[in-house]
Amino acid sequence: MRASLIQIAVDPDEPVDSRRTRVAELVREEHGAADLVVLPELWPTGAFAYESFAAESEPLRGPTYEAMAAAARDAEVWLHAGSVVEAVGGALYNTSLVFSPRGELAASYRKIHRFGFDKGEAVMMAAGEELVTVEVPGQLTLGVATCYDLRFPELFRGLVDAGAEAFVVPAGWPERRRTHWTLLARARAVENQAYVLACGTAGTHAGVEQAGHSIVVDPWGEVLAEAGPDEEVLRVTLDPAKVTTTRDQFPALKDRVLGVARPERG
Repeated sequence: MRASLIQIAVDPDEPVDSRRTRVAELVREEHGAADLVVLPELWPTGAFAYESFAAESEPLRGPTYEAMAAAARDAEVWLHAGSVVEAVGGALYNTSLVFSPRGELAASYRKIHRFGFDKGEAVMMAAGEELVTVEVPGQLTLGVATCYDLRFPELFRGLVDAGAEAFVVPAGWPERRRTHWTLLARARAVENQAYVLACGTAGTHAGVEQAGHSIVVDPWGEVLAEAGPDEEVLRVTLDPAKVTTTRDQFPALKDRVLGVARPERG
């Protein structure tokens, strides 16, 4: 399975419409080179541009949806289009969109863990409630998470129980905590014996320097590829069989005790 992570630089001086068009073209350029393309969290607005959330919010099937659906169809790829600020009634959500190679919406995920410690996203956005997986036929079952979710291992255990073999994690992770980014990506891979594809943003927006360093980790915790700090496309080939092989050769998941449903005794 060929995967491309497009680490987008979010420049506050670039109009959102222009960035949508540019990113759609970057996705199209992966035609023939990738089966799966991944974009970062909130790349239309910037993950820390809180003051723009309401103004740049859109319905689920808004301009970002339309642009990314067309790009996925043209590129003939599975596309995790990162996330947008979704407006639903009077609420806002940090919502990820996943498209099939036919440009159809395969899944959407509303971020469960909101960052901000009682400010920013944590108070401006509502929390999602549902775990989401997407089966890529003949390849891997993807578990969907977003940025701050990476700090909560119970979410990833739930995704494994739902069949996930790889986690796709778009993010707007700050440079000042970059060591946590790579550490947590590897930890989630090791403890769940699954691939992790973590795609972040580059650049500086709302005064917050972004970490970049998108990373792909295999089920044994080995780093297969890692980007630098600037905008770039990170390409890697995944072996779906390695998930099964790793889980068979080192069956730690079978030894779980806590959080595992047990049959009732009569």
